[in-house]
Amino acid sequence: MLPQEIIRRKRDGQTLDAADITAFVNAMSSGAITEGQVAAFAMAVFFNGMKRDEAVALTLAMRDSGDILDWSDLPGPAVDKHSTGGVGDNVSLMLAPIAAACGAYVPMISGRGLGHTGGTLDKMDSIPGYRSQPDNALFRKVVYEVGCAIIGQTANLAPADKRFYSIRDVTATVESIPLITASILSKKLSAGLNALVLDVKSGNGAFMARNRDAVSLAESIVAVAQGAGLTTTALLTDMNEPLALAAGNAVEVRNAVDFLTGDRRDARLEAVTLALVAEMLVSAKLAPNHKVATEKARDALSSGKAAEIFGRMVAGLGGPTDFISRISHHLPVAPVTHEVKAPQTGHVSSIDTRAIGVAVVTLGGGRIRPQDPIDHAVGVTALQPIGARMDEGEPVALVHARSHDDAAAAVRVIESAYGFSERKPRTINPVFRRIGA
Repeated sequence: MLPQEIIRRKRDGQTLDAADITAFVNAMSSGAITEGQVAAFAMAVFFNGMKRDEAVALTLAMRDSGDILDWSDLPGPAVDKHSTGGVGDNVSLMLAPIAAACGAYVPMISGRGLGHTGGTLDKMDSIPGYRSQPDNALFRKVVYEVGCAIIGQTANLAPADKRFYSIRDVTATVESIPLITASILSKKLSAGLNALVLDVKSGNGAFMARNRDAVSLAESIVAVAQGAGLTTTALLTDMNEPLALAAGNAVEVRNAVDFLTGDRRDARLEAVTLALVAEMLVSAKLAPNHKVATEKARDALSSGKAAEIFGRMVAGLGGPTDFISRISHHLPVAPVTHEVKAPQTGHVSSIDTRAIGVAVVTLGGGRIRPQDPIDHAVGVTALQPIGARMDEGEPVALVHARSHDDAAAAVRVIESAYGFSERKPRTINPVFRRIGA
């Protein structure tokens, strides 16, 4: 196998056969090909796409590059959710313990940040002691005993995707439907799931800014997953503004714990989270319909069971045993805070959500290069949503930074990201379409 020949054929728009794709993936996971060759292949796919059979072959090759977990001895169904990425999207942190409180088992294998979007794994890494990449024995133990575990890819779970993922992040090749499809499903198929639910984002903060592109991505993932034998549905959700009122790592963990304990629940975040949990419970046959499933999810929150499960998961994976009750003691805090003030009186009419995500990255809350460290303390909180009524000079957000210069730069970006109007804009349902059987 000559990698340059495979790259050339895809560059020229030819269809690759499964054997060539498998050989390229095997070389990628073994290190036999260079980062430049992987990047070139990604760019060729970005521009020329892949047919469904090519995407299936890429997905299965990356799945088969490592271990495949078996949860057949669980007393309940193994089910998971995946988001295509957004800003302030911390749904996984609430969804996993809520679903577990309703009888599901959630072995969630998550990723790090991509481009301007945050990564679930980076958020969990802000918890001191938390082992986001445990060995399989500890992963299985926590899933069995607690009901959920949020971890990253270990060296033995889809290792080819792990390398591919980090290179795509820094080579402007994230927004490719077949590559996103293969990346998501290689991890989820290696997790040995019974059912999967997708949260496919659309809007100016999503990788798929246009609804039609988000629909194409959802249809691609559902088709490839079902072709591989995994029951999968997708919800399309709005990302024309941050989902939570916080964007970063530790600040989103705090927001998630506030949600679980009932201290604060952002309306759009609650709508998306409960819709996805309901979809999971119905897909896993733990509820007969979405109405009953939503009621079960609300009961898991109001009873405190979901918050308890999140705390047990954190402790089981090495984090503090009193994390929920002493969260302020455990999470890192940035030393500098600056307000972002409304330049005029009126309603928030638009938000450049991608700009908010980029601001978090430049603060140090994301990566420019794969090897870059994350500053878990930095971020943005108190993000005012579209429709909020503001007086001139009133804060629309609060920047948490490592230095005053960093904070001032982020303030300028976020100020320009907010649009205002005299008339209150129409609100929309953040969950706008379902794709699947």
